[in-house]
Amino acid sequence: QDMTEKELLKMELDQLKKEVKNERQMVSKTGKEIKEYIESMAGDDPLLKGVPEDKNPFKEKGGCTIS
Repeated sequence: QDMTEKELLKMELDQLKKEVKNERQMVSKTGKEIKEYIESMAGDDPLLKGVPEDKNPFKEKGGCTIS
């Protein structure tokens, strides 16, 4: 984009103003919470347990043969 340096600096300043309002938390606390959440949801995760063939929208519909 053809933005002036002043416009870029204004965008950066606006972003920093938004970020400074975010509540901060210690990684040691939130890391444990994230790990517990992931482990509790692992049983329902299709990437870990797979998708049944009858519910898989991306399964092969059929093939073609060249003779």
